[in-house]
Amino acid sequence: MKKIFNYFLIGILAFIPVYVIIQIVFFVNDKFTDLIKSVYGYYDNYALTLVIFMVSFSLFAYIGYRVRMGQSSIISAIDRMIEVVPFLNTVYRVTKKLVNLVAGHEQVDSREVVYLEYPKEGLWVPAYVTNKEKDMYILFVPTSPNPTSGFTVIVHETKVIKSKMNIEQATSFIISVGVDYDRSEEATQLLR
Repeated sequence: MKKIFNYFLIGILAFIPVYVIIQIVFFVNDKFTDLIKSVYGYYDNYALTLVIFMVSFSLFAYIGYRVRMGQSSIISAIDRMIEVVPFLNTVYRVTKKLVNLVAGHEQVDSREVVYLEYPKEGLWVPAYVTNKEKDMYILFVPTSPNPTSGFTVIVHETKVIKSKMNIEQATSFIISVGVDYDRSEEATQLLR
């Protein structure tokens, strides 16, 4: 009976990633359906609804292309308008930097992953390098299993060990609570 119960638990645990993906698909589907219903409910015409979505998609794709090329006058105009609003300009600037960091549009240096000895000697945590100031590193130390929560620290460059992981690999390591870690050579380097 105990073996059957263990198999049952293993089966449930094996299904959790599938369940999470299904929930994400349902969530996106619900939001997209709500959006279509609101546009269709306003115009009450399938053809017009389709045209609105096609124009919107084309506009965002064009803006994305122009931003990638560094020539978006629309985004530049929005930037200039928001710069004059006291509180919003700070939130907008920081949000834009975070999006650029995660999307890979920031300089490659600031997309490093390092190990930081924390909370005490002999314990190491991965951290994202968000900025460098001379010989000081500004790090975001994410917490497991949610890498969007964490804290920011400023440390001297001698207090970190550089990792060969990229942002995606480090994030996967954090979300998986260490299960997805294929850097055993780095782990042995930390023990020295």
